Amino acid sequence: MAPQGKIYRGSVKDFQGFDANQDAEALYNAMKGFGSDKEAILDLITSRSNKQRVEICQAYKSLYGKDLIADLKYELTGKFERLIVSLMRPPAYGDAKEIKDAISGVGTDEKCLIEILASRTNQEIHDLVAAYKDAYGRDLEADIVGDTSGHFKKMLVVLLQGAREEDDVVSEDLVEQDAKDLLEAGELKWGTDEAQFIYILGRRSRQHLRLVFDEYLKIAGKPIERSIRGELSGDFEKLMLAVVKCIRSKAEYFAERLYKAMKGLGTRDNTLIRIMVSRSEIDMLDIREVFRTKYEKSLYNMIKEDTSGEYKKALLKLCGGDDDAAGEFFPEAAQVAYRMWELSAVKVELRGTVQPAGDFNDDGDAQVLRKAMKGLGTDEGAIIEVVTKRSNAQRQQIIKAYKAHYGRDLLADLKSELSGSLAKLILGLMLTPAQYDAKQLRKAVEGAGTDESVLIEIMATRNNQEIRAINEAYQEAYHKSLEDDLSSDTSGHFKRILVSLALGNRDEGPENLTQAHEDAKKLADVSSNDSSDSLETRFLSILCTRSYPHLRRVFQEFIKMTNHDVEHAIKKRMSGDVRDAFVAIVRSVKNKPAFFADKLYKSMKGAGTDERTLTRIMISRSEIDLFNIRGEFIDLFDKSLHHMIEKDTSGDYRKALLALCGGED
Repeated sequence: MAPQGKIYRGSVKDFQGFDANQDAEALYNAMKGFGSDKEAILDLITSRSNKQRVEICQAYKSLYGKDLIADLKYELTGKFERLIVSLMRPPAYGDAKEIKDAISGVGTDEKCLIEILASRTNQEIHDLVAAYKDAYGRDLEADIVGDTSGHFKKMLVVLLQGAREEDDVVSEDLVEQDAKDLLEAGELKWGTDEAQFIYILGRRSRQHLRLVFDEYLKIAGKPIERSIRGELSGDFEKLMLAVVKCIRSKAEYFAERLYKAMKGLGTRDNTLIRIMVSRSEIDMLDIREVFRTKYEKSLYNMIKEDTSGEYKKALLKLCGGDDDAAGEFFPEAAQVAYRMWELSAVKVELRGTVQPAGDFNDDGDAQVLRKAMKGLGTDEGAIIEVVTKRSNAQRQQIIKAYKAHYGRDLLADLKSELSGSLAKLILGLMLTPAQYDAKQLRKAVEGAGTDESVLIEIMATRNNQEIRAINEAYQEAYHKSLEDDLSSDTSGHFKRILVSLALGNRDEGPENLTQAHEDAKKLADVSSNDSSDSLETRFLSILCTRSYPHLRRVFQEFIKMTNHDVEHAIKKRMSGDVRDAFVAIVRSVKNKPAFFADKLYKSMKGAGTDERTLTRIMISRSEIDLFNIRGEFIDLFDKSLHHMIEKDTSGDYRKALLALCGGED
C-alpha cells in the first residue's frame, strides 16, 4: 500500500473481509475434479492484494499439504497461466524470475533487463538482489556481468547497486555543472565520454536529474533524449533513454511500453503481463491516465481489443477501469502535460532541410530541366535533383529563366512530362508557399464535400504573414476572397474559427501573466449560462487571437487551475470539426514540429498511404522546420522519418521525398 501521506495509485487493493483459509478452500474447489473453474480463479486472485495472495499460498499448504503455485501451473495453460502465476509471487521474486528468464538460455532479453533495472527504486533493487540469491542461490550482479558487455554492462551494474541519491535538496550549481558536463561529454566532444553519462544518470537523485534535463535543454537547444540518440548506440542507448524516461515520469514510461506491446500485429504478452502485474499495486491509475492522454484511447479498451478469453478478463480486472467511459484526469497526466508545455516554451531554432544552392545558376538549371524533358522519355532523376536541391526563391528564378530561354512555361512542361504522385510533388514545389497553400485550400472547398482536415491543418498552423500572403494568392488565382469561400462552405462555430484565423490578425506580443490567468479562468469556466458567451465563443476569442508565447502561459495556468490539460478539456467538452480545429491550434502552439510529425506518421502508418497529406507537409515545411519535425518524429515514434518514407513509398516519388527529408537520423 501507499506510504503514509501519499495517495494510493494502484488498481488492486486489499480485499475487505479477507479470509486466507476461505480463499484457499475456494481455489482448491475450483481446481478439484475434471477441469477447472478459471472464472472463479481469476475473480479471486485479481481482487486480492499481493500480500493477501502470499497468505493464501501459506493457508493452502497448511490445509492441503500442497503447493498452490504448482497446482495453478498444472491446471492452467498458456498466457493465462503465466499471468495468474506471476500474480502469486511477491514483487521482488517476480522481478527475480523475469531477470532469470531474461538471461537464461541462448540470447538475452535486454528489453526486460532495461525495463526492470531502469525503473525500480533503491529499495526495490535491494529486495530484488536478495530474492534472486534466495530463489536461485546465485549472485545477480555476477550473472548479469557474465551475460552482458561494454557500457551497457557497466550501467546495469551501477543500477544494481541501488545507490541512487535520494536527497530532495538540490544544488543549483551542481545542476548547472552536470548539464554542462553532459553536453561536453557528448555533443561538444569528438567521440563520447560514456563514463560521464553513466555516473550522472546512474547516481543523481530523480529531483536533481529533472532539473539537469531542463538546464540541458536550455544550453543545448535540444532535449537530452535526442543527444543520447545521437551520441550512444545499441542496448546502452536504449538503457539510458529508459533511465531518462523513468526519471521524468515512470507512469509515462510504462504507458509507452504497454502501448508498444499491443500496437500493430501481434502482442508482446510477456511485456504486457510483467507491467500489468508489477504496477497493479503501485501506479496503475497514473499509467492509465497518461495512456489515455498520450494515445487518445484507454488502456482498458486497447487490452480489450488486443487480447481474448480468461487472459483478457484477468488483465481488465488488473487495469481496474475504462478511462474512455470515466473521462477523468489525474495529477500524473497533468504533470506530463505540464512538462510538455515547459519543454515547448524553450526557444529552439527552427530549421528547414532545403537550403539555397551555392553557386546557383538559374539559366544552367533551366537548360538541365529542358534537356530532361526533351525528346523521347523523361529524365525524372535530373528533374528531382534540380527541383529538390534548390530553395523556393531559386525555383522562381528558374521558372523565369526557362521562359526567357525557351519561350515556354516550365510548369506546363513538367505537368505534361510527369504523372501521379511525383507530378503533384514536383509541381507543388514549383509554386510559391502562398500559391501552394491557396491551391490546397481551394481544392478542400471546391466540388462535393469539404476536406475539413486540410482547412484545419493550414489555417491553424500558419503565422500572420503567411496567412496574409495566402489571402493575396487566393484572390489572384481564383478572383474571390478566401474568407468568402470559407464562409460559404462551412457553418456554425467551425466557420467562425476559420474566418477568425483567415484574418491573419493574431497578436504577436509576449506573454502577459495577469491576462493569462484571466484567460485560463475563462476557458475553465463551465458554469456560464450566457448564450452570447458560449464555451466555443470563449475558446475562439482566446485561441484564435492571442500570441503563441501568451497561449503557452495560458495553458500552464489552466493546468495549475484545473489539474487538466486544455487539450483534454477540449476533447471532453466539444465534438466534430470545432474540437479538431481547437486541438490543432493547441498542438501547434505547444509544439508545431511535433504536430506535423504526428500528421506525417498517421499518413503512413497502417495499410495504404495518405499521399496528399504526406506531399503537402513535405512541401510546405521543407524550408521552415522539417529538420525539427524529423527530430520530433524519432522522439515520438522511435523510428526515423527517412526510414518510414523509404518503407512506405516507392520509385521516383520516394526518391524526391527522401531528397526533401534531407537525411537519415
